[in-house]
Amino acid sequence: MEVFHSIKDLVATRGSGYSNLLVRRPMQITVFCIGFAVLLMFLICNYPSPFRISTISNYFNGVSTKEKHESTLESILRNASMENNTVIITNLNDAWAEPGSIFDVFRESFRIGNETQRFLNHLVVINWDQKAQVRCQAVHPHCYQIESKSENATSKEAFFMTKDYLHIVWKKIEFLGLVLQLGYSFIFTDTDVMWLRNPFKHFQEDADFQTSCDYFTGNSSDMNNAPNTGFSYVKSNEKTIWLYKFWFNSSKLYPNLHDQDAFNMIKIHPNISSMNLKIRFLSTTYFGGFCRPSDDFNQVCTMHANCCVGLDNKVNDLKILLQDWKNYMALPQIEKQQSHRSWTVPQLCRTSFQRMHQRHNKR
Repeated sequence: MEVFHSIKDLVATRGSGYSNLLVRRPMQITVFCIGFAVLLMFLICNYPSPFRISTISNYFNGVSTKEKHESTLESILRNASMENNTVIITNLNDAWAEPGSIFDVFRESFRIGNETQRFLNHLVVINWDQKAQVRCQAVHPHCYQIESKSENATSKEAFFMTKDYLHIVWKKIEFLGLVLQLGYSFIFTDTDVMWLRNPFKHFQEDADFQTSCDYFTGNSSDMNNAPNTGFSYVKSNEKTIWLYKFWFNSSKLYPNLHDQDAFNMIKIHPNISSMNLKIRFLSTTYFGGFCRPSDDFNQVCTMHANCCVGLDNKVNDLKILLQDWKNYMALPQIEKQQSHRSWTVPQLCRTSFQRMHQRHNKR
């Protein structure tokens, strides 16, 4: 039996073939170790364990955050949509979501309206902060929270024309444009709009964009109408997708205007005319508000707490408005048809709005 006293003797005896083996063996071990490390990393990243390495997990989660949120939104829109891919959208923050506040009054209007309760199944509530999201999810099936860089700015009551207010209204326009891009038409409704009848019966079939008015001239095509985009019906198509991008970008041209006033500026822009975009304005006979209430209880579809300043004032007057509606609905059918009732609102809203105008005129 041969005994080798050194590597040198071994190599001398076995020749160059064994020398190559000694070179290949470390390389094989190295490749095996690298492969094992890759496999281990894959398992760590994908196995649902609480001991997952956070830096790797955060990296992969960070890459898919945008896709994750869009996927969640699409799922909510799909579950809430009507047969024609139409949803109803409102937006909410903590102040408006408080128990007994606007959101409760808003939902009550659907329940006591004339054949409007079913529309709650198609309502998507966009929430600006976590508290509003939690309260929404406690009472409603379709809630979506928008990510905001400053949640403090979006959770409190955003007073008219403050920096927080402008941040919210322009973020809303950007979001609604995304909904159109996803292929969904929508009715956008402010949460202080009371739903009393089915509004779809009064929309024009061939219009792309339809909006309510603070003041209506009597002609739905008249660009001199004073729009109130707090209630609008928008069909998803190339023209409206373009419109919302154009509208959102107008915030750079009019940095001191809110979305509605900016729309009032761009509605006659030559670019809109060249797009052959059909804009129509909704009559206050059917879509009234505190600026100009609907005169006919037998025709009114919605009532908006516009021309009103202050959350408490809105809640107070909207509760009175719903009581007016309940009194009307309690009448026998013949008396309803012969009724010439009038609203007992605005009350606090009228006073607050007059004070705001007086302060504005003194400047």
